[in-house]
Formats: sequence, C-alpha cells, structure tokens
Amino acid sequence: MRTALVIGTGLIGTSAALALTSRGVRVHLRDRDPDAPRTAAALGAGTEEPPEGPVDLAVVAVPPAYIAPTVAESQRRGDARAYVDVGSVKGGPRQDLVALGGDLSRYLGTHPLSGRERSGPLAATADLFEGRPWVLTPTAETDTEVLNLALELMALCRAVPVVMDADAHDRAVALVSHTPQLVSSLVAARLEGAEESAVRLAGQGIRDVTRIAASDPAMWVDILSANPGHVAEVLAEIAADLDETVRALRALQSSDEAKREGGVAGIEAVLRRGNAGRERVPGKHGAAPAAYETVAVLITDRPGELARIFADAGRAGVNVEDVRIEHATGQQAGLVQLMVEPTAAPVLIAALRERGWSIRQ
Repeated sequence: MRTALVIGTGLIGTSAALALTSRGVRVHLRDRDPDAPRTAAALGAGTEEPPEGPVDLAVVAVPPAYIAPTVAESQRRGDARAYVDVGSVKGGPRQDLVALGGDLSRYLGTHPLSGRERSGPLAATADLFEGRPWVLTPTAETDTEVLNLALELMALCRAVPVVMDADAHDRAVALVSHTPQLVSSLVAARLEGAEESAVRLAGQGIRDVTRIAASDPAMWVDILSANPGHVAEVLAEIAADLDETVRALRALQSSDEAKREGGVAGIEAVLRRGNAGRERVPGKHGAAPAAYETVAVLITDRPGELARIFADAGRAGVNVEDVRIEHATGQQAGLVQLMVEPTAAPVLIAALRERGWSIRQ
C-alpha cells in the first residue's frame, strides 16, 4: 500500500491515518466538516489535498447510517482500488450498499475494536489499534486484492485481524460493547439527581462502572440505531435478571425465614454467575484476569511516585502485568493496584516493604 484516502477524520479515521502516515503511506483526508481534516492534517495524519488518481485503499470512517451512501458515492467517483469501512455495525451497511447498487467485490466491512471516551481528531493516536482485535467480514464476493489490502491496513496499524460473519459480529458487539454502554449510562444517570453527600462517597467501583458513560451521546445514538434488535435482545435478558434480583432483595426483607433463604440463594446465584462471566474476559496475552494476584500499595500524589514504584518492582525482578489506580476522595493519595503473577506477589510485597512502601491487604 502506497496511498490511502481516509473519509471521516474523527477519532478512528484520524488514528488510522496517523498510523498509516507514520509507516510511509501517503494519506489523503476528506470530511464533510472542513475543520476536521484541517485539524487532522495539522496533527500529521496526512494531507487535505485530493488524490490525483485512484488510491490503493479508501478507509470510510463515518457513522453507520452514512457508510453505504459514502462508499457508493466514493465508488462512483473511482476514488480507490478497494474500499473498507470501520463502522461498529456490519450487517446493515452491507445490505444498504447492495440496495444502492454498490460493488461488493471491491468493498469489505471491518471494525477495529478500540476507542476512547473522547471523540474527534484531537483524541486520535497512532497506536490506538495496537494489539487490539480488528474484525473483517468478507463474503464470497470479496475480491482477494481487497482482502489483502485490508489485512495490510491492519498490519500497518499493528492490530490483530479476526474474521467473522457480519451478523455474528453484530450480535457479539451488542453483548460486549453496545449493551455495556447503555448499562453504564443507566447507572450513571442515577447519580444526576442524587444527594451531594451520596456522590461524595463515590469510589473506584462506581468509577469503573460509569467510565464509558462519558462517551458522546450523538455518536452512540448513531451506533445503537444501526444495531437496535441485537441490543434489545441482550437488554431484555438483563431486564429479566434484574426482575429476579429485585424479587430476591425484597425477599431478604421478609420475616419469613424460608423467603429470606430464597433471597440469599438468588443474590448468591447472580453474583456467582457474574464471577463466571468475568473470568471469561481475556486479559493480557489472553490470560484470564483471575490469573493475576493484586498487590495494593499506598501512593501519594507527588511527581515521580509511579516511576519509583515501577523501578522498585523492576529491581525485585517482578514484571507488572497490569495496573490500576484507585484515587482517595478529597486526599492527595490513593492506591496503586499492581497485577502480577501469583508466585511473584510475595516477592514484590517483601521488596516494596523493604523500600518503605505501605502495602494494603
């Protein structure tokens, strides 16, 4: 790949353009908002100048509802040898492209599973896709050259290609991406009218659950509008679980011992199902999160503290597999949670205590 055209210079499009440009591809930028490609170009993502002829690959990075008309128009203009989109829904855009008379042999639907709460070109980074799954949904009509160019795009962005059927993809993202966004927003919405004294008690748990609730509502309306059926199915199952959980909690208030025992069993069942599901979420290198031991260390909010704790872990010969920071409300301190191999945890604890760190069990 020597040349590319990125249509849509938001977070995903600009990040792809930055990655391609950094690896020697000449990237042309296009967006219906003239300020967006100007900003992306200023960040080093490519040029606003139109290509002199067909580029090798056009990357369509627009909301799902606009994918099919954008691809169809770009194909009519003869912008590229091959066309891919990076939308989060795959089945609908392909069907719409067929209805518009688009050439499916030159088009491949893809979806990089990476993003941030922030949107727009200023949030873009060249390493956004590094090590992340990037789904391809080829069909029997997909030309081999198009598939190869899509794979080259992913290699240049250092993503991990995953081949899926379009409908299977849409069911999967409804479960692991689209529904979590709504659930996070629903929980965060409870905070809007809550008493200030309650909100001030917020800890890491509520921060974890509501992190993605900070996402752009307009963007998510576009995404959810393109995959409503699959998302509704998952939410209906969650709603049924919620109804059972409410009944179990009500039972705990009963004076009838048998009802209380049933309530306890119901709550324990949903918590254990949650444990089992959480263990299936892949962690670093595909390992389950439960495979690591957490070492919690009290840390003050001073320059160089994080660097010092990582250096001390390195001196102990311990590799930190993952890290989280739990901030203390109203204090210049917090807990750094270092995830390490279970056999390394005692070594790390001893080494950090020897160097004056306060370990919290």
